[in-house]
Amino acid sequence: MPLEIRPQTIDLKTSDLYLGYGPSPVIDGLNFVVPAGKMTAVIGANGSGKSTLLRGLSRVLKPTSGSVLLNGRNIHEQSTKAVARQVGLLPQGPTAPSGLTVMDLVRRGRYPHQRMFEQWSSEDEMAVQKALALTKLSDSADDLVDHLSGGQRQRAWIAMALSQDAHLMLLDEPTTYLDIAHQVEILELLKKLNIEEARTVVMVLHDINQGSRYADHVVAMLNGAVAVQGAPQEVLTASMIERVFGLKAVVIADPVTGTPLCVPDAPENA
Repeated sequence: MPLEIRPQTIDLKTSDLYLGYGPSPVIDGLNFVVPAGKMTAVIGANGSGKSTLLRGLSRVLKPTSGSVLLNGRNIHEQSTKAVARQVGLLPQGPTAPSGLTVMDLVRRGRYPHQRMFEQWSSEDEMAVQKALALTKLSDSADDLVDHLSGGQRQRAWIAMALSQDAHLMLLDEPTTYLDIAHQVEILELLKKLNIEEARTVVMVLHDINQGSRYADHVVAMLNGAVAVQGAPQEVLTASMIERVFGLKAVVIADPVTGTPLCVPDAPENA
């Protein structure tokens, strides 16, 4: 089915944002604007606040101070369904109930568009079929989610997020636990959705080289704040890697894409 180019109307940003799970903040006074229409990779060491930031941006975690603004309005002053029609979150390692089919899972993405006493509409069905087609799961619609391979299962969750029809997709480590072939498959899919569907994509990645290759914009986090952000060529430097990850490295050009490629240096005490 033909792809429709979606308008880039999403505006999501933070203002002096503090997020945490106790007395000490994980996100500390963050001011950040999600680049509309771009593919953004959020990188950083463990505990730097990457996943917490996504939970705050998606309205899952309420700030202790400051605010998240969605199209100019505090995200916590908007209803859950209103936010979900604009922002979709794919958490790390999502799980589906046993016995759930791919079709059942993808249909759940239409919940934000459902109204009381209103039956399943042709628009709902079109959104689900389109999501299945984009993720190449149309022939697997009746398969059980827990019987799928790791790559197929991740595609099924992305299909659910697509059927939600949100302009902005937030994905927390979408390639975790996948082998390299399935990692590339998922990242290629997200890049296609970004380009052909004009979806804004923000993804937390542990592999900084994948972030450099696939993202237009890279955000490096350190201690709950943005250490540096910008195009991969501006962010992926030896000094940044040492500052953010405590690792000495050499940065060279990727022989395939020309994007920055981090090659860790051998530790002196190895």
